Amino acid sequence: MIVDGKVMNGRRRAFTMAGSSFSIPKPRPSGPPFFSRNQVAQMLHQVAILLELQDANVFRIRSYQNCSRLIGSISEDFNELVASGELFNLKGIGKGLGEAITESMNTGDWPDDWIRLHTDTPQGLIEMLGIPGLGPKRIKIMHDELGVDSVATLKQAAQDNRIAPMKGFGEKTQQRMLDGIELLSRFHARRRLDVGLRYGQVLEAKIASIPGVQHASLAGSARRRRETIGDLDIVVSVHDSDKDDVSNAILNLSGIADVKGAGDSKISLILDTSIFEEEFRLGHIDKNVLEAIGGDDYEQLEASGTIDAQVRLVPPHIAPFTLAYFTGSKEHNIAMRQRAIDRGLKLNEFGLIPEASAGDLKGMDAAHFSLPASSEHDIYSHLDLSFVEPELREDMGEVIAAESGQLPVLIEPDQIRGALHNHTTLSDGEASLEQMADAARQLGWSWLGIADHSPTLKIANGANAEDLLDQGRTIRKYNEQWAMDGVDFKLYHGVESDILEGGKLDHPDDVLSELDYVVASVHAMTKWRNRDEQANTEELLKVIDHPSTTILGHPTGRILQGREGYEVDLFAVLEHMAEHNQNGVLKAMELNASPYRLDLDWRLCKHAKGLGVPIFINPDAHSTRGLSDISYGVMAGRKGWLEAHDVLNTRTISELDVLLSQKE
Repeated sequence: MIVDGKVMNGRRRAFTMAGSSFSIPKPRPSGPPFFSRNQVAQMLHQVAILLELQDANVFRIRSYQNCSRLIGSISEDFNELVASGELFNLKGIGKGLGEAITESMNTGDWPDDWIRLHTDTPQGLIEMLGIPGLGPKRIKIMHDELGVDSVATLKQAAQDNRIAPMKGFGEKTQQRMLDGIELLSRFHARRRLDVGLRYGQVLEAKIASIPGVQHASLAGSARRRRETIGDLDIVVSVHDSDKDDVSNAILNLSGIADVKGAGDSKISLILDTSIFEEEFRLGHIDKNVLEAIGGDDYEQLEASGTIDAQVRLVPPHIAPFTLAYFTGSKEHNIAMRQRAIDRGLKLNEFGLIPEASAGDLKGMDAAHFSLPASSEHDIYSHLDLSFVEPELREDMGEVIAAESGQLPVLIEPDQIRGALHNHTTLSDGEASLEQMADAARQLGWSWLGIADHSPTLKIANGANAEDLLDQGRTIRKYNEQWAMDGVDFKLYHGVESDILEGGKLDHPDDVLSELDYVVASVHAMTKWRNRDEQANTEELLKVIDHPSTTILGHPTGRILQGREGYEVDLFAVLEHMAEHNQNGVLKAMELNASPYRLDLDWRLCKHAKGLGVPIFINPDAHSTRGLSDISYGVMAGRKGWLEAHDVLNTRTISELDVLLSQKE
């Protein structure tokens, strides 16, 4: 039995390192074998690290390290190796370690000295191991010489300049530690939508496949498609007679780093990247973004990261109410509860209950009197409302719109025909023009825009005018050939131009006039973040007025969990763009679909829609795989109340040709 993070009946309490999985692996409820190959490799790896913190014999440390690597890399059936005794024949596994592993696999208990290493090591030192680039040797030195015993005391020592003077450290190392602490704090708080959703959808699918589960649904901020996710909520519909079997099956799923608690109707888990069948990869990240989020250190954190998850097991007739309640948001739920109260009803996670019938009864007892609901649609119907899509449940007018029948028909992913902001190897992309075009066609798109970086952005290897124009000639040849062959596909040629001083663009006007469109973007973030809102806003108004500007790219320059955007009055910017569009000149706002950006923020999409400013959802793809990031932009657009007619990606080739010709 597991209660409040403590594992009873002889099992051990776990510890989790901030930012990554560092815990005593839990045994399976049934066995032997009680542990998997990955769990054994993880435990040996952690013991080696803890021995380093205690300055143990170097040969002992090395034996654990080597054994961990060996077990983690062998292709043979590990359980069979242990059962047959063949484990002892592997080079690198001594008699002592082999016996310890075998006994643990057969009994479900780790050796006492391994457990003591975890319990006796100060928790603060273990937490410090989560700081990217900081290893046990340096942690021990700082602990012994400076008394550093936690992330907080390490930060203070670095700020007081007490680390740099130490032998073998220096100012760069000290600053790197401060940067690592900052990165760890950002990483540990929330996860970006793409990462959190990936965990959530895999967990949802695993639970849905368990015998006895009627339905499993992701809830919470992940279901509402917030740009960042704190933890995961899964609502599982299951009959009482199947609940114990389903609960045990969930606890035996792969990818569980720790079980924080398991009761009759709720299981609290910590998931790690072993939940994924394939190796966890972030894919191509352009250098500008990677630099902002922490570089290789960030990738290291994600590759070993964890996320909390709460799984709620409820009877099928209760599940729609539980799903609605835990989808939220808090503000939307308050508005819905008030609407229920106005009708003499009580709305909660158990039902929609007539107060006169239930009296003082609560929970499942009161739920006996609930109005029936086979889905969330019935709940809204009982309250005289149209169904509100999960993405809209943010108390931004959706309840009033649902009452009056004015909810938007939200854009769907299959309505996307193409996107304009994408990169190739001409600047900092990793795919050629031909490869990007082929990938777009495989997605079922009918057109694709290429907008490589301009020369000022050195980090992105921006294209000079000659190379850019040569790319345009190649694109025209492809388009001519496709037209001759009857292929319904077209490439559009543009550029992502840096916005220069005074609202100028990064190529001469005669070069820009040769292009189909221009995405004008800010990349000199230091300058823009050091200016006030008025100066930045005026600069953007000037670039919008430039005859060649078609789209304002990632309008605030923010990088989620990396940096805040620069100060700008986007209401004024959108109003200025609206004036141009009213005069028949296309000035579109970008919703950058990269999950690192999602900029324009969804909260402003509704305002742009109201002003009649068209939106381009652009993946800002730097690889063929990056084109699929368009899905995150669609999610953000749906949160922002966007419909198909608000988004120019839904246009046909002939329609887009007309739009892009609308210039001054």
